[in-house]
Amino acid sequence: MNKKRNLTAEDLFNIEVYSDPQTSPTGEGYVFVSTTINEEKEYDAHLFFQNFVTKEVNQWTFGNVKNSYPRFSPCGKYLAFQSDRTGVPQIWVLRTDGGEATQITTFKNGAETPHWSKDGKYIIFTAMLAKNDCVKNQQELTVAESITERDEASKRPIIINELKHKKDAVGFFDDKRRQLVQYDIEAKTFKQLTKEFSDHYFEDISPDGNQILFSANFDDALGEETLHLYSLDIKANSVTKLTKGMGTCYHARFSPSGKKIVSFGHEFAYYESTINELYVFDIETGKRSCISESWDMQLDDYTIGDTRLGQSTTGPVWSKDEKKIFFIATHFGSTALYSVDLQGNLEILNKNDHHLFGFSYNEIDESFIVGISTPTMPNNFYKLTSNKLEQLTEANKFLEKVALSEPETISVKSEDGFDIQGWLLRPYEFNEQNKYPFILEIHGGPHAMYGYTFFHEMQLLAAKGYAVLYTNPRGSHGYGQQFAHGTYGDYGGGDYRDLMLSVDYVLERYDFIDKNRLGVTGGSYGGFMTNWIVGHTNRFKVAVTQRSISNWLSMFGTSDIGYFFCKWELGVDLLDSPEKLWDFSPLKYAKNIETPLLILHSEKDLNVSIEQSEQLFTTLKFLGKEVEFIRFPNENHELSRSGNPQARLERLHHICRWFEKYL
Repeated sequence: MNKKRNLTAEDLFNIEVYSDPQTSPTGEGYVFVSTTINEEKEYDAHLFFQNFVTKEVNQWTFGNVKNSYPRFSPCGKYLAFQSDRTGVPQIWVLRTDGGEATQITTFKNGAETPHWSKDGKYIIFTAMLAKNDCVKNQQELTVAESITERDEASKRPIIINELKHKKDAVGFFDDKRRQLVQYDIEAKTFKQLTKEFSDHYFEDISPDGNQILFSANFDDALGEETLHLYSLDIKANSVTKLTKGMGTCYHARFSPSGKKIVSFGHEFAYYESTINELYVFDIETGKRSCISESWDMQLDDYTIGDTRLGQSTTGPVWSKDEKKIFFIATHFGSTALYSVDLQGNLEILNKNDHHLFGFSYNEIDESFIVGISTPTMPNNFYKLTSNKLEQLTEANKFLEKVALSEPETISVKSEDGFDIQGWLLRPYEFNEQNKYPFILEIHGGPHAMYGYTFFHEMQLLAAKGYAVLYTNPRGSHGYGQQFAHGTYGDYGGGDYRDLMLSVDYVLERYDFIDKNRLGVTGGSYGGFMTNWIVGHTNRFKVAVTQRSISNWLSMFGTSDIGYFFCKWELGVDLLDSPEKLWDFSPLKYAKNIETPLLILHSEKDLNVSIEQSEQLFTTLKFLGKEVEFIRFPNENHELSRSGNPQARLERLHHICRWFEKYL
């Protein structure tokens, strides 16, 4: 038997990521997106179609481009999608029986997220438009024109007069906002449907084609996270607001009869940590009912991973008889597919120790295409029929020759009765007689979840010879509302103790872990916790902090979310109680840090500004501590998940280098 090799950092370039399954209206197969990294170390994303009968998989798009968001026409003869093959994303249409794709839009700033009307006569999409833009004479720029415009824009001052003026991975806001546009297939004409100076997010179109659902926030005073649901009457050119208050509403869909609407949402009862509800609107009465009122479960997918490129944003979906609603929920380390009737009776359609990251409902035979990842399998698609799974794809077969670590699930009882779930990876070529160094990984959020999904970084550290522990301390989603709200006003309190109890637990039970060689790392909130840990204990011999918070006082004014995030997470803001924000700041405890610290941060991170790391590095260097600072140009907060492939590789090499040096 040939020995399996260990995983490498460079294997990041070999992983094929599947996303966004869409079943054909004819029921003969489904289309999906496959994202890979090409020889130039850039992302390619292509559309593939698999026939249910022959199981044959055919590639429908080619070249060094990114294609995504495939959507079938109602008749199934055409496929609309977005592609950046001309420079910026534009809408294209492809015949499903073969032939070249036809470009539909040439908008200067691109066009995205195409959706068909139910009669197939129109495509509705979103485009970034200024107040005076005309959709009838939009013309995309040539490469030379784009370069010239970027150069000229870089020399112009940015005028800011709004509290909400920037967003990570987007940049500083300008005079353009996301608008809904309708394309007439037969007439080949465009009609701008919305003009309010705000971002509009398409949700659905009614069965009769007269009403468009969209979400938006027309009042900045309501807060950045607020999204109301609106109905646009196309014929009357009138807009009706469907939701009230200061909540959020998204992933809304008309029922097959058009008499009801289902959506996810909540009213921010617990601020940032509030779990989602499942709402149903009765269009005739205007009444909204909450089906999930008695549940204590997070709806939608909140699992964290580093190989989930592409979109699989599947919200609640109606059954064809309108009696049930299908959706994904996050629960105890896994995501599952559920069904619920209008009386709130819940049924599990598929749940296992895995990450179900997307699905598509086939009305013809009432089956599902589901995307699934496990700790040792990045992704594959399966057909789910009557609770039985049939595997359809065989992605990433190269991993059959790679030794991957199966995680061992642990559960630790916190001091106040919470069950803290976690996973331990044993190192490559594990030998019970040996002693191994150990690394604690801490996720971001904090309102997210580690789970039963493939995580290249975790597997890489195990392949390098480390025992790796990753847990979901309080604040994580997947364990109920009170658990998710457990960090409110208590960053560095109960969450810190949860993490230390988890470390104590594995050290007591696993003799192969060397208690004198412990490392810790995390990003975003996990970076904050890494900073907090090394400022409050010297038990870890080395640490790597990533895109981290060090000073809440400056976080308030420099982050794209800081002005509300501080209040929502810590209970106070800069003007309420600056002394409390300082107490929550790891920078306050910098004198206590004796652990060699590697600091990683992206230059264009607008979520947690790089000044947070600059302050920490300068302070530690001033104090004569062992510290190194690595800045990633042109990257944002999403570096580890969707950043430039070469930058992602460099990041992994630096993490491994630092741990190897001290462990």
